[in-house]
Amino acid sequence: MLDLGCAPGGWLQAAHQLVGGRGFVLGVDLQEIPPLQFANVIAIRADITQEGLADQIRAAAPGMFDVIVSDLSPDLSGVWDVDHARQVELARCALRVAYILLRPSGNMLVKVFQGSEFKEFQLEMKSAFQILRTVKPPASRPESAEFYFLGLGFLGQATQ
Repeated sequence: MLDLGCAPGGWLQAAHQLVGGRGFVLGVDLQEIPPLQFANVIAIRADITQEGLADQIRAAAPGMFDVIVSDLSPDLSGVWDVDHARQVELARCALRVAYILLRPSGNMLVKVFQGSEFKEFQLEMKSAFQILRTVKPPASRPESAEFYFLGLGFLGQATQ
């Protein structure tokens, strides 16, 4: 599993519970993540918007990923149109990573803020997966514009 935007590391620990000792979990974030005490869970410090990220991930991972989770969020400015555009761009970066590192038939969960680019990004996700669902977790406040797209059955051509 690949966790994009993994700070502070809670989801890395939860992912370890899911994969046990047999799977592999890699987290990526701009912030430094303290090492976890599991041999099969590591985190690297990297910027998802920079070219070469896929190469950095490949260097740290044993292969392609079955699942990618993106909880990426920009530093919020308080100007909604700006925050929304920045967040959707991060979601697009995550989808670009999926086209390189997600196995065919893999699954992806991506945070997205509701706004003017929501529908367009939804179509981008829909074209990449057999099934696309829009999810609002119970932990998310009802007034929050935060949603997640759950893509099941990746259709894209992943390359090693």
